[in-house]
This record gives sequence, C-alpha cells and structure tokens, in this order.
Amino acid sequence: MSRKILIVEDESLVAYDLKLILTRAGYRVCGIADSVAEALEIIEEQKPEMVLLDIFLKGNLNGIDLAGILTSKNIAFVYLSANFQESILEKAKATQPYGFLVKPFREKELLITLDVAFYRHQNSIESKLRREQALEQVFKNIVAEPITWKQKLLKISTSLQPHAPFDYLTIIVKTAAGFSEEAISFLRTGFDEYQVIGTDEFLNVTKVSKAQLKQMQADSPLVTKTGFYNGADFIRLQSQFPVKKLLAHSFNMQSFLAIPLITSKGDNISFSFYSRKADCYSNDHAVLLDRLHRSLLTAIEEIMPVDHSEIEAAKNDKYAGKELTEKNKAAGFQGIIGKSHQMLTVLDHIGIVAPLDTSVLVLGESGTGKERIAKSIHYLSPRKNKPLVVVNCASMPATLIESELFGHEKGAFTGAVEKRTGKFELADGGTIFLDEIGEMPAELQVKLLRVLQEQEIERIGGKGPIKIDVRIVAATNRNLEKEVEEGRFRLDLYYRLFVFPIIIPPLRERKDDIPVLANHFLDRYAQKSGKKITGISTDVMAQLRDYHWPGNVRELEHFIERSVLLTDGPLIKQAYLPKMQNKKESPVYEDAATDRLKTIDEHAREHILEVLRRCNGKISGKDGAASKLGLPPSTLHSKMQKLGIKKWE
Repeated sequence: MSRKILIVEDESLVAYDLKLILTRAGYRVCGIADSVAEALEIIEEQKPEMVLLDIFLKGNLNGIDLAGILTSKNIAFVYLSANFQESILEKAKATQPYGFLVKPFREKELLITLDVAFYRHQNSIESKLRREQALEQVFKNIVAEPITWKQKLLKISTSLQPHAPFDYLTIIVKTAAGFSEEAISFLRTGFDEYQVIGTDEFLNVTKVSKAQLKQMQADSPLVTKTGFYNGADFIRLQSQFPVKKLLAHSFNMQSFLAIPLITSKGDNISFSFYSRKADCYSNDHAVLLDRLHRSLLTAIEEIMPVDHSEIEAAKNDKYAGKELTEKNKAAGFQGIIGKSHQMLTVLDHIGIVAPLDTSVLVLGESGTGKERIAKSIHYLSPRKNKPLVVVNCASMPATLIESELFGHEKGAFTGAVEKRTGKFELADGGTIFLDEIGEMPAELQVKLLRVLQEQEIERIGGKGPIKIDVRIVAATNRNLEKEVEEGRFRLDLYYRLFVFPIIIPPLRERKDDIPVLANHFLDRYAQKSGKKITGISTDVMAQLRDYHWPGNVRELEHFIERSVLLTDGPLIKQAYLPKMQNKKESPVYEDAATDRLKTIDEHAREHILEVLRRCNGKISGKDGAASKLGLPPSTLHSKMQKLGIKKWE
C-alpha cells in the first residue's frame, strides 16, 4: 500500500510539481493545502503519514505553527522553503522536523529526503513503543522485589530518569484530609546516587517552619493534569505555587514537569520533576508520562503504605541510589568523570541508546571525550563482546580511506599486493566508531550512506556486496549543519546519523565537574609518579574554575600531569596556566557574546552584490549573475527584492 503524503504549499505550481513527482515515485498524495486551516481539515479526514510543509502560508498561521500540531498527532513532516532566514531556521529546528528542503530542489533530493524522513520516524515510533513496554515491565518487577516501600519508590524514580530527566523529584500525596505529613523527594547527587529528602530535611535546607510549609501548600492549587514549564514559564508559575518557588530557589531548579495520579480512593499522588536546565522538558516527556499513567499508578498504589506508622518508621531512612542500580551500567561509564547536571544528562542519553542498534552522532569540541562516550555506548550494548573498531577519518589520506574502511582485493590497484580486510568487516557483529566524520571526503559519504541503508559493503575490486552487521557511532567537532549548508556534507547522510545525537558540553559550561576531574587526574598522576600529593590548594582550585579551558578535559588532564611533576610538597599550590583566561574562544555550537556573527541573509546579500559587480549588473543571459549563481532570473529578482538589493552599484 502506498504511503500517504499531504502537501502544504501556497504556491500552486510548486504544489502540483511536487504531486507529479511523488505520484510518479509511488506515493499517494492525499491532498494539497495552502493554509493551516485547510491542512487541518485534510489531516482530520485523510490521516496522512507525512506532510511536506512550507513555512510561509496563507492566513495568520504559518508552517511552524502547524508543525506543533503535527508533532502532537505523531505525524512526520519535512520543511520546504525558499527563505530559510536564520531567525526562521532556529524556530523551525526547535520543532524537530524530519528533514529540510530548500527551494529550488531536485527530484532526487526530494525522494532521498522523504526516504530518510520515513526511516527516522519509523525508528522513533518503534523506539518509543519498546521504551514504554520496557518501563511497564520494570515497574512490575520493582513492585515484586522484597525491599521497603521507600526503596521501591526510589527505584521507580531512577527507572524514569533516562526518559524524564530530573535533578529533584517530589512525590506527595493529597487525600480528602489534606497533604500527607511526609512527602518523599529524591535529590540527584551522581549518575546513580540519590539523597532522600523527607519533610524534616526539606525544612532544614529551606529554613522554613512546618507551619509555614503547610500554609504554602494550602495556598497552592492542586495540579490536575500533566504539564511542563521551562525557564521563564516556570518562573511565572511560581507565583501561584509558593512551595515550588521555595524549592526552585533553594535547589536552583529552572524547569518543572508534573504528572498527577488519581487513585481508586480519590487521593491525588503528584510526581513533580525538577531540572537545573532551563529548557529540560518537552511535549515528548509529557506524552510519555501520560501513556505510562495507568501502569505507574498501579505500581504506586501497590507500593505506597496504607499505615501512617509505616511512614513514620521510615522517616529517617537514607538510601544511595547506587545500591539500587545495575553494577554493569556503572562499570560501562568507566573513565567518564562528572557530576554536573549537563554530564549526567549525557550519561542518561548513553543509557537510553546503548542497548539499541540506532546510529549515534557524538558532537562536541576537541578534548571533551567523544571517544570515551563511543566506548561506553559499545560496552553497555549487547555487542560488548564483539569488536569495537576505532577509525580516525581525519588521519587517513583521502586516497587510502576507502581501502581502509571497505577493504580491497589483491590486484585491485597498483600496490594492492594482497587482499585487505576493511574496518567495517573487522567490526562485523560489533561497533565501528568513525571519529572526525566531518573530514570524510564527499565520495566516501555516498558509500557510507549505502552501508547505513543496506548494511552491506563492497571491497575495491570485489565481485559483489558483502552483508555486514555493524552499529555506527560517529563523532565530530565540526558544526555539521553548517557543513551541509556549504555543500561539504551530504544532507541525507546527516539525517541518517542524526537519529540520536549526543552533545557533550565543553568544560567551561560544566565548571562543577572541574574539582572532580582535577582530583581524579591528581590521584592518577601522583600514583604514576610515586609522589605523595594529596590535594589542590583552594587558591589553585579557584583559578581552575575561572579558567576558560579551550582544550577542555584533555587540557585539564595535561595541566594536572604537569603540576604533579612540578610540585614538591603534599599540595599543588601554584597554577601554571596559560594567560588567556579573558580570551574566550567562540565555541563550536554557539556564537561568542562579544562577536556577533552575520546572518544567513546578510551573507547572501553580500554574495549576490559581489556576483552582480563581477557581471557588471547583468542579471539574465549567458554571462549574467543568475547563471553564475545557478538560479533562474525570476528567482534572483525575488531574492534581490527580499534582501533589499535595488541596484548593484
């Protein structure tokens, strides 16, 4: 049965060209709409599987507005537009589309993008279903364990962590008589470590009395539906919820996600998730918790004690989450040091994706530890007993990289004196880590795409394809979106790899990890050198926290190693740091605050003006600017009008 596609495009000629291409390719076009209102009518009636979505449409609403509705209905969509201004592009990216197409585009580009979009969407659906089923089984297993009710609650909470991340989680019961005396909260202190915060501990931290807390609870409305609030929205919400305001200020929480569970007795059990990230929660988290509502409620009703004396007896219990998590998972993170919420999020993402066969793209600056992340993904996966093959794409000559990756037969080319097995064959059954994939030549990108699509390779000089079973983890310190825009990286390969990105924050953005990392490296190099160095002075540690660390964790490690060699006493008392604390380099994934980057439109305007100058103002014809730019003259005229180019001089 052919797949149904809806075209939402306000230019009728473009829309009917698209319909012709799609019909010829075997798709079923279930409608063409030029406005959000018309699109919604067709969606309701036809239930398309994919929407090709222009951003600028007729009416008050645009394609970005419709994208949010499509996401809520779990319908995949691909943007197509001739006007990807930087501000519009940022808003479009935030809706998490399954692809972008910039007009004018070729038929082949359209079909490849659709193929990738369907692949990513299907992968996403299957992953979500597996995740829900796995969590439901986890809840049942926890309920059956011979441990206390508080331990079970902690285990339920930690099982949700990779899917609904939190730095602080509160579970509170409200009955007809009012709020329970003893709310249970879990403060995350490490990857698998949690501190239990009861009412008494909460009062000690926040410096309020029990009477004040009761009054705050009485002044707060009851949460009756699942919802999330990030950043400024959460700040505004706090005016209605005094307890949330107190908690946010005391523990530095910036996002909030709630799910209320109504028991068979009519009691309200509220799960309140808090994060130190200002943009932590999304509709995906709310949807997941809603879908888990029944199984979570069943588990909680069986877990929660019915006798108040049971609650009182457990009031002072403290449990470390580490005792309750899988030991092999902690071992899989060996070598990854960090307790900041940014790094804990990275570890959570590794925990989610490692058991799957999904391709992973690790993004981060040089020195952040991308290879360690790749190794953790492998060692936490079912492939851990098979090979992990590491390939640095930047270190191999362009003339040899194909032979290195795919192998060659004897006599395939001059110098091929014997048969060579490529890296992909060596990794069969295991994982291949393609480091610095942004350096891969364009012609090899095509072959890599085939490996991802077909799970087969072909040796140079070989007689046919060879089936392989390899999981691909790739990494780069480049901005691949920019590489795609400038034609150096294939769009279809980018989306194949971008199924599950893991972004490693630079060290300057997670300064809470600096003392932990510094002491870890100190122990290592003190032992290696045979010196009895026991610590780092307060002054030096303050300098380490203030330094910008352009070389990230690798630079910190080298600094500690050097300091150990130069230190005679038991403490490192002097920081031999480069004098560049104030010369902050622009990170790969964000603009420097003091150096505004030009917008895409500004670059386009300058480029068109330069071409017009070289063509002496001529637009049409053989030597005209339109020809040089590869655009129809009418399109160039439109772009000039849009960019305010009235004359070329």
